Amino acid sequence: MLVLLAGIFVVHIATVIMLFVSTIANVWMVGTSSLGTVSTGLWLLCNNTCEQLRVSTSDEASLKAVQAFMILSIVFSVIALVMFIAQLFTLEKGKRFYMTGAIMLVCWLCILIGVSIYTARFTSNVPLSTESHHGYCFILAWICFCFSFIISILYLVLRKK
Repeated sequence: MLVLLAGIFVVHIATVIMLFVSTIANVWMVGTSSLGTVSTGLWLLCNNTCEQLRVSTSDEASLKAVQAFMILSIVFSVIALVMFIAQLFTLEKGKRFYMTGAIMLVCWLCILIGVSIYTARFTSNVPLSTESHHGYCFILAWICFCFSFIISILYLVLRKK
């Protein structure tokens, strides 16, 4: 049981770190242009130098929503981690980690909404580039989506023995 708890704790920390990286780094979409590699993220457009990401007024609300949901997912994931540690030492034997699981499900939902909006609105092309593909931050966000769901289900069924 101790090994299972330690494994879940390690995967949870890895998920938090990957959420930080995917939200902060600017490699959600990568394209090639005559000037070199162009990458865009949630915040900046980077070529040789980085500048503020310019979006049309119709896409601005979508970008703000993606930014907000990704930040909320980080917040809920950290709260769930703190709750897990607190419940680990205060919860009676035989009880389940319901609160931690519920908070991780909210984190999972935030990741789902944020990445889905980004997929629907911003993956068609990269400004100033001819060919584009998904960057590592976009892939990390989907991996965090899977990990947070698995972790939340494990928290909901896990009993402290």
